[in-house]
Amino acid sequence: MSKLSFIAIALVVAFSGGASAQSSDPRGACKADYDKFCAGIAPGGGIVACLNGKRDQLSATCKAALDNRKKK
Repeated sequence: MSKLSFIAIALVVAFSGGASAQSSDPRGACKADYDKFCAGIAPGGGIVACLNGKRDQLSATCKAALDNRKKK
């Protein structure tokens, strides 16, 4: 995993409240979606907005993690 990817995922987790279940943990749940759709987005550059903008193309697991993040 590139350093940028790790930082980006860490940022998503920071905003998620650090949920630990795979379905609610954006680190694991959204990594493939981040790599596919938002890899060019730097931390602080709108990763969550990017993922939400591609919502119709995201995996069900990532969608659930993003939904869980909104509830907190």
